[in-house]
Amino acid sequence: MTRLCRTFQTAPAAVPRDDTAKYLRSGLTAEGFATPDWLVPDLEDGTAPDMKDAGLDNVVDLLPEHAPGFGGEVWPRVEWSYDDAGLRDRGREQIDRLADGVGEHLDGVVVPKVGRLADLERAATAVADAEREAGLPDGSLGLAIIVETARARSDLREIGRFGADSRLTALVFGPVDYTAELGGRERDGERPEWTGLLEALSNEASANDLLAVGGPFDRLFRERAGVTFYNGDAYADRVEQEAHLGLDGSWSLHPSQTEQANRIHMPGVDALRRDVRRIEAFQDAKRSGTGAAMVDGQMVDEATFKNFANTVETARAIHDQAPDQAAATYGDELLDRALALDTSW
Repeated sequence: MTRLCRTFQTAPAAVPRDDTAKYLRSGLTAEGFATPDWLVPDLEDGTAPDMKDAGLDNVVDLLPEHAPGFGGEVWPRVEWSYDDAGLRDRGREQIDRLADGVGEHLDGVVVPKVGRLADLERAATAVADAEREAGLPDGSLGLAIIVETARARSDLREIGRFGADSRLTALVFGPVDYTAELGGRERDGERPEWTGLLEALSNEASANDLLAVGGPFDRLFRERAGVTFYNGDAYADRVEQEAHLGLDGSWSLHPSQTEQANRIHMPGVDALRRDVRRIEAFQDAKRSGTGAAMVDGQMVDEATFKNFANTVETARAIHDQAPDQAAATYGDELLDRALALDTSW
């Protein structure tokens, strides 16, 4: 089964307003393409130090009301750091409270700033312990980590292999902390792109049946000639590059980014129609006793078939999790053909 994480939207768990849960509530009640596949209530960098307790209270208070009707998955980001025992203790407390209070409404937790493999194992143990103490089913809480340290990058292959047989679900890139730890510098206001790391992230995730997610794009707005406007073109360029590298999804900081990333990481109408037709032709050829078929001048064999099947399986997963998005994009006729296909080789 294809698991979706086209959008990894962080939302501050508490903000200094009369309604401290404003942005968390907004994420939980989003509709249509503004609904993130993964909503990440942020108890780490996105919430001020003096509001983290209020943020944890907000998550525990709001999820029972809103999570059952939410169209995506819920993955709170807790505090953690490979080199700070106090933050790890704080993270364990947050994981314990979340599992005990709203564990049935969570799909997993996001742990930032992990170090080497041993630190990931420590985080996985914290989640397993909290799950057991809360009486939740074994393996019901997943784990996603943010790769934003030199140590995690050095152990990325071992981390990926650990994920193949554990609750680890996703590898997420954290470029701001990674750049700072490596002593990287901005050039003309731009941080390094770290394309090589993204390629490695995509590779290790694919090799171990994990999800790979790109980092945040924080230049939300631009100013020109005295007018401030949403920087949608630049964000779309970033997301398209991440999709080109094989990443499953992109980090979102704003509902407008979520709408864009949901669409970009979704097979287009022409792509789905093309690959449905190719699979249909291949299956017809298979039934007639041949092992390959020529469609649109391209030989459809086992290797190309898998690429076409990926398109269809992704569209099906979107239909399962976000049927309104699938229907609005593909229409009934094409969607019915995709759902009826045999995508096995």
